Amino acid sequence: MTTFTKQKLTFEQFLEQCPEEGFYELVDGEIVEVRSTRNHDDVADFIADSFKDEVKRLNLNYVVKNTAVIKTKTAEGVEQGRKPDVSVIDRDMWRSNRAAYSALEEPIQLAVEVTSTNWEDDYIDKLDEYQRLGITEYWIVDYLAIGLREYLGNPKIPTVFIFVLDTSGKYQHTQFRGSERIVSATFPELTLTAEQILTA
Repeated sequence: MTTFTKQKLTFEQFLEQCPEEGFYELVDGEIVEVRSTRNHDDVADFIADSFKDEVKRLNLNYVVKNTAVIKTKTAEGVEQGRKPDVSVIDRDMWRSNRAAYSALEEPIQLAVEVTSTNWEDDYIDKLDEYQRLGITEYWIVDYLAIGLREYLGNPKIPTVFIFVLDTSGKYQHTQFRGSERIVSATFPELTLTAEQILTA
């Protein structure tokens, strides 16, 4: 009996073979479709719109995207292709090659993941990969409170977690709930509460 192991894709092969319709990530050498509910999209859109308002108001040198794919690596050195729900990217970096379809290989300023059923990806895998790449700020928005109790408390409460790299390149996190005002290193003047984001 012969068994065939499916060839794991490299990052370049992922970019070549990725379908044009829909959103996809490269996870452990396989192309995985990223699908989301309307509720998930509403939360992500609300965050993106809030970031865009701040960028415009303060004339910040960022672009805010929901389609950017970022090349990351696991602890074992496996290349992954991640598509955050919201990406805040240095405008000069984004515009340095505007004709490209290719993914970003440099760390972006801020990545937001709105948690869905595959919450382990956001809390464990992406957290590690984004820290390894050096993404300055990372938000996990658990509006459904589906992460573990060790993250969300007992009873589990919808929470916005914000991770910021410290001087040694490790994430330090704070959490926000209810009427607590979000504190962001990237957008220090943001006036949103956790509740506004979690119930968008």
